[in-house]
Amino acid sequence: MNAKQSLVASALAAIGASACCVLPLILLTLGIGGAWVAQLTKLEPYRPVFVLITLLFLILAWRKLYRAPQACEANKPCADERVIARQRMLFWITTLPLGALLMFPWFAPYFY
Repeated sequence: MNAKQSLVASALAAIGASACCVLPLILLTLGIGGAWVAQLTKLEPYRPVFVLITLLFLILAWRKLYRAPQACEANKPCADERVIARQRMLFWITTLPLGALLMFPWFAPYFY
């Protein structure tokens, strides 16, 4: 699994982890409501699983970008320092919102 796939997987897992809290808030902000929105809280028991999956994929992406040796031929894009720098920047740009999504359930009561 490469770094891009790990980032996408961690983003999807973070969305799953915060679906119990962020999704109802977004729907209510958009004016969409109803009794069915309360059903989204049934995802709360699965939140720890999604959090662990998110952290696992983020660690895998970090390891691939910072720890794993770059075995690459000279004329390949992975040998270019600018490509590696962009990948690392994308990692951190992705990680910060994911962290906010993972922490949102603790701050959700202040919004409701």
